[in-house]
Amino acid sequence: MTLVDLTREARTLQLDVFGALHDGPDTIVLLGPLEPGFWARFTESAEYADGLPDPMDRWSKCAITDLANRWAGQAIFPSDGPPYPPFFDWALRSGRAWQSPVTLLVHDTAGLWVSYRGAIRLTGHMDLQTAATCPCNDCPAPCRSACPVGALGSNGYDITTCLAHLNGDDSTDCMGSGCAARRACPVSQNYGRLAAQSAFHMKAFNPT
Repeated sequence: MTLVDLTREARTLQLDVFGALHDGPDTIVLLGPLEPGFWARFTESAEYADGLPDPMDRWSKCAITDLANRWAGQAIFPSDGPPYPPFFDWALRSGRAWQSPVTLLVHDTAGLWVSYRGAIRLTGHMDLQTAATCPCNDCPAPCRSACPVGALGSNGYDITTCLAHLNGDDSTDCMGSGCAARRACPVSQNYGRLAAQSAFHMKAFNPT
C-alpha cells in the first residue's frame, strides 16, 4: 500500500491523511477530518445519537481502529496515556504542519482548524509525501489580531483570559462559531468546516 491508497481508504470514512513521518523503523500516518462533510458523517453516527460522553472521541476510536485493523497497524489516539503520544511533534515532523504566529499548529489544508483524530503506526518505511510550504510564509497573519481579548498571540495562549471572555457578555461569537483567531486564518476559511462543528468543540472545551 502507498499513502495514496491509505488516503483513498481513509476518505471512505470521511477522514483524511494529514501527514506521515518515519519514527524509528515504522511509519506514522496522521488522520484528521475530511472537510467538507465530516460533520454530517459524524452526526449520523450511533456515537453522536446515544447521549453518552465524548461522542466524537468514541467515533474516532471506532473508525481509526477499523482502519488500523485493515492496514495491519496500531491505532494511536491523543487521549492515550499518560504518557501521551507526541502528536504536536509528529505534526511538525510530517512536513505538513507548523507553529503559527499565534503558536497554535497550522496545517497546509486545514489551517488553524487542524485537529488530529488519531494516528496509525505501520511497520516499515513508506514513501512519504513531499513536504508542503507553510501557508504563513506569505500571510499577513490576521490571526494575530483576531482574538477580541488578545488571548492568543506570539507569547502563547492565555487560557484564563480566553475562558473569561467565553463566559462573559461577548461569548456568542466564539462559542457559536469557534475561536476567532482560528477563523481568521485564510486556509481555515477554505477548509469547509461548519460552524456547528466548531460550536460542538467549544461546548466540550467550555461546558459551563
